[in-house]
Amino acid sequence: MTTISTAPVSAKRFTCDHGIAARVFIFVLVAAFAGGCSTLPPGSSFPKTVSWAIAAPEQTRLGRQFADAASQHPGTSAFRMVTVGVDGFLARVQMINAAERTLDLQYFIFRADETGKLLAEAVLRAADRGVRVRLLLDDGEAKPGDEQTAALDAHPQIEIRAYNPFSYRGPSVFMRALEFAFNSSRLDYRMHNKLMVVDNAIAIVGGRNVGDQYFQINPESQYADDDVFAAGPVVKQLSGTFDEFWNCDLSIPMRALTKEMTSDAALASYRQILTDHRQQVKSDGTDYASRVASGQPLADTLSGKLPLVWASSQLVFDSPDKKRVEKGEMVGRLMHKPVAAAVAAVKTELLMITPYLIPGDEGMKLFTDIRKRDAKVSILTSSLEATTVILAQAAYMRYREPLLERGVEIYEIRSLLGNSRGSGQPVNISRFGNYSLHAKLFVLDRERLFVGSMNFDQRSMHLNTEIGLIIDSPELARQAVARFEAMSSPPNAYQVLLAPRDGGNTPPLVWRTQENGKLVEYDREPARSNGQRVMVRLLSLLAVDDEL
Repeated sequence: MTTISTAPVSAKRFTCDHGIAARVFIFVLVAAFAGGCSTLPPGSSFPKTVSWAIAAPEQTRLGRQFADAASQHPGTSAFRMVTVGVDGFLARVQMINAAERTLDLQYFIFRADETGKLLAEAVLRAADRGVRVRLLLDDGEAKPGDEQTAALDAHPQIEIRAYNPFSYRGPSVFMRALEFAFNSSRLDYRMHNKLMVVDNAIAIVGGRNVGDQYFQINPESQYADDDVFAAGPVVKQLSGTFDEFWNCDLSIPMRALTKEMTSDAALASYRQILTDHRQQVKSDGTDYASRVASGQPLADTLSGKLPLVWASSQLVFDSPDKKRVEKGEMVGRLMHKPVAAAVAAVKTELLMITPYLIPGDEGMKLFTDIRKRDAKVSILTSSLEATTVILAQAAYMRYREPLLERGVEIYEIRSLLGNSRGSGQPVNISRFGNYSLHAKLFVLDRERLFVGSMNFDQRSMHLNTEIGLIIDSPELARQAVARFEAMSSPPNAYQVLLAPRDGGNTPPLVWRTQENGKLVEYDREPARSNGQRVMVRLLSLLAVDDEL
């Protein structure tokens, strides 16, 4: 085994959907103005109509198909994992194209990039043919350009609502940060859910936002992620969660926030932008654009060529006003409790994929209790070189040695994979070396799995609202195990280990991996630069775990 003192530095850096620089700046402002005033969201008094999912999905083609199938599988729903990035995009567009009556979309991020425009254009076409569209978007991570989507609200069949919105509607990051600093107690609370439901008959739920990074087509940044396609009785439950968020006090009609961006003129302009974009993509001969027209993978999913797994499941989600439920001010649901209960019940093995690992006291107790039963715990998370949120990485670093001392196995994904099998992306994208994690996937005793939007960090547990499914299926669990094993294999990840003590109080760490077929160890943390190492060490001095 070779010991090397420094790690290779990849030439490219990530385009971070969490806004690293902005978040560090925001934290400084929050520290300066801690405990900012709490107010109701802007537009709270604007009149809005309560609406619900359609009560009789069997009146649609998809509804009839899965009502008949569900009658042959009582007490269960149908599922299929979607691990390949571009398949996550194709499935969404094709599901939108198949909608007859209703289309509900709920996302933390909806980018106005290449795939975001194609999805928005598909939504607009659906509305043109009479489909009722409800689009609920969080307002915390919008980038300049994303605001164009608001123009869709001018269509008579489309309504857009913003969850817990900012007052400032412009593109300035500084102005948004300033508003956050003075109203952090409200604006720090975000909707992290990712859900799409078609005709109250089929749905897709998981970790992916809408954007090129999440569909793994952007050479500058690609995220390993997972969704699950769902049909059968669980879809009505998923629709119920959407309705609860849609009708809550924190969801504000877009036209209450901006009249200019929701005007007929804005829609006409955006329609032309979307049409031109689709034609440009088509003329470029982009592979994923041509595959949309093929109808795959949805056509084979609906026909049975791609088999669905029928299994019992538990829908877990937070109430829209999670903060008040946490404080005991109102009755509601807290997602992390049933997820923690499922994890605590592990008897032999827990496999966990989470991009941000900040367990806190509660999570550390959970891992400790599992290890006391001699159950195996293996976690795949972000390496420093692959992380997209350096502040979260700084907080995670404090937990590594205590976890390793308890016998937890830790693997950190590499930004340049040695083997793209199981990564969810093609080889030609993988070679750019900008790979990172966004998946949230837990496998319990190889019998059950959790897939959803919840990271294993304090923000997901206590600040963001989240959604997911716990599915009782050894078959899907096996698929998830294969995914874990591929991504955590030596060519694709660093295994973090405690080195023998050299007389000091703290054992040093080593990062073991495989390069060019040879096993190597680094005694210095793999990073993109020395500056990144310095920054993460400085940030690790900040006590901000509760915000991450």
